[in-house]
Amino acid sequence: MNFVEELRWRGLIQDITPGTEEELSKGMTGGYIGFDPTADSLHVGGLLQIFTLMRFQRAGHKPFALVGGATGMVGDPSGKSQERNLLYEDTLAINVKGIKGQLERFLDFDCGANSAEIVNNFDWFKNYSFLDFIRDAGKHITVNYMMSKDSVKKRLESEVGMSFTEFSYQLIQGYDFYYLWKHKNCKLQMGGSDQWGNIVTGTEFIRRKDGGHAFALTSPLIKKADGTKFGKTEGGNIWLDAKRTSPYQFYQFWLNSTDSDAENYIKIFTFFNKEEIDALIEEHTKAPHLRTLQKALAKDVTERVHGSEALQTALSTTDFLFGNGSLDFLNAMDESQVLDVFEGIAQFEVFKSEFEEGVDMPTLLAEKTSIFPSKGEAKKMIAGGGVSINREKLSAVELSSKDLQAINNQFLVVQKGKKNYFLINLK
Repeated sequence: MNFVEELRWRGLIQDITPGTEEELSKGMTGGYIGFDPTADSLHVGGLLQIFTLMRFQRAGHKPFALVGGATGMVGDPSGKSQERNLLYEDTLAINVKGIKGQLERFLDFDCGANSAEIVNNFDWFKNYSFLDFIRDAGKHITVNYMMSKDSVKKRLESEVGMSFTEFSYQLIQGYDFYYLWKHKNCKLQMGGSDQWGNIVTGTEFIRRKDGGHAFALTSPLIKKADGTKFGKTEGGNIWLDAKRTSPYQFYQFWLNSTDSDAENYIKIFTFFNKEEIDALIEEHTKAPHLRTLQKALAKDVTERVHGSEALQTALSTTDFLFGNGSLDFLNAMDESQVLDVFEGIAQFEVFKSEFEEGVDMPTLLAEKTSIFPSKGEAKKMIAGGGVSINREKLSAVELSSKDLQAINNQFLVVQKGKKNYFLINLK
């Protein structure tokens, strides 16, 4: 596979230094991408760069994932309107460990010469004194050169300005590239287009310090078709950690993509080849209401990130909430997993002792919970056949909670009308 050509048809090249494609054609090449440990999990925005490393490895090259334990202490000013809160060593150690664990799920670390490696720049900066750094590195890059970068100019022109800490970031990242070039034979750095200035500082540093030749490649920043930020919802970031964003929510994020976004995302976030994607787009165009693109995208990304079992749970949850699927899939889950499935759905707690003693349905649905505003409203809707509990339609107002079987002896899923769901948790 031609790595550059693969990125090109997928629309994933923003900038590339001359000679990069020719260098890669010579044989296995080392290349790296840096990941910022601002949290203990990456979010979907980081998937583009993870997938870039995966494509790089599949093309026969050697990928390095750099987790910035040192640069995380400084904070990257690129694309930021103000300085971030600085993280400290203990927090960064936790974040680095979490991100390493995620990266290990995607890259192959045992496949011979081009096995992936994870590196942490804290390892080569922890014993590097400030005086040594400014003597060895600072003298090779001029202030004029550093101030010419867009990320620096924009901040210097703003009201908040830029601290020396942030100003030094591009030199530190440049040194990272030099270190990997020198010690790991890493000739290419990749990243998002907002990193172009930092990356080419590294290529320039390598040239000035050792007369070496290195290369750079960036991908465009992803935005939704409406111009809003990719990876954000009303609930916040979409994380790769299932504890932060459940597989069901993750699946729904992709499933709810617009047609134009799905056509773009399926090229970026899957490994379907061009013929497969063209066929999916053609099928989708014939019947857009079936959402063929969105379903193929959501299934593929969810399974790759969370595994086949989590995908099946997401599909079963979707089928239950938006179709006529059964609740059997909940029986194998513990409490936290069930609560994750129903996150975002109104939940109520009822004493298990009261439930087992026997509570009539109107009281349960209106007084013990507030699913209905009054017992009269509950009675009316039950009589009209508009209320189901655990997929069983309530047949009579006189039914007692003793007549119900809770899921896992703890949960009742109440359906009011066709689309309104509630969860009762027996405590």
